[in-house]
Amino acid sequence: MLRRGLLKLLQTAVVLLIVSAVSFSVLKLAPGDPVELMLGEEYSKEAHQELMVKLGLDRPMPEQYIDWLERFVHGDWGTSFVSRTPIFQYAFVEALPVTLVLSAAALGLAILIGVPLGIVSAVRKDTGWDAAAAAFSLTGSAFPSFYLGILLIWIFGVAFGLFPTMGFVAPWENFRDGLYHLVLPAITLSTPFMALIVRITRANLVETLEQPYIAAARARGEPEWRVIWIHGMRNALMPLVTIIGLQLGSLLHGAVLTETVFSLPGLGRMITDAVLNREYMVVQAGVMVTGCLVILTNLVVDLSYPILDPRLRPR
Repeated sequence: MLRRGLLKLLQTAVVLLIVSAVSFSVLKLAPGDPVELMLGEEYSKEAHQELMVKLGLDRPMPEQYIDWLERFVHGDWGTSFVSRTPIFQYAFVEALPVTLVLSAAALGLAILIGVPLGIVSAVRKDTGWDAAAAAFSLTGSAFPSFYLGILLIWIFGVAFGLFPTMGFVAPWENFRDGLYHLVLPAITLSTPFMALIVRITRANLVETLEQPYIAAARARGEPEWRVIWIHGMRNALMPLVTIIGLQLGSLLHGAVLTETVFSLPGLGRMITDAVLNREYMVVQAGVMVTGCLVILTNLVVDLSYPILDPRLRPR
């Protein structure tokens, strides 16, 4: 088990190295000159060249990458020339907690609603409940997150004034106001994910409930809730956990639009502003942080398989 975990950690490190190299190269090839933005509209060629040398942008790309990687590992991520703050402080301390809170709220909401709906749809297959769950699933998948966010703002924020339409309050500072500000963004981000969980839960549970051991459990006189939740869901968990792990990347990608629509100061908003301002070092930091989150989540999901399924444990 320990050897398998160490091997997965080594694979994770290799993937992160590849992600960092590819994203660094792509950003360097992107159009635009950050030095021109830093100098303003009027500057001399000497000032431009001097700043290029100071920032190390005149060196070959492999040297720039190695220098950046060494500084990145040691926590020196550079300084944003727009906000004049260290990028590590900007990305890791200020923006990352916002995205994590939003993603956790959306994931929790998706599981809390999606799993029970999928179970009801599977248990009451080919009934009105099943049709209603299918309609919800298809509708939730069809709505783009940015359109759903604008729609929720217009209905519940502007028309009825029930929820705030922008801004972020840290739940660890004010729990009630923090949850109040997260309602609309969490619904926006979780709806497509929730619809997917409903479909996956239903499909796997319907297949599981048709297995012989389920019929045997019912023949033994076990309560129906135990047949569904213990025998049924335990065997339907692995595909569900796999989908949740794989879709976390989509959840973080959706956070970019959600944070922009609701003006949340998270990683998505940070990367969007950095792209517009051609702050490539800030974009690189955002890409690396989100890449680490996705890869580490997939690592946790992979390591959880032996826990969920005893047949996968080493003998």
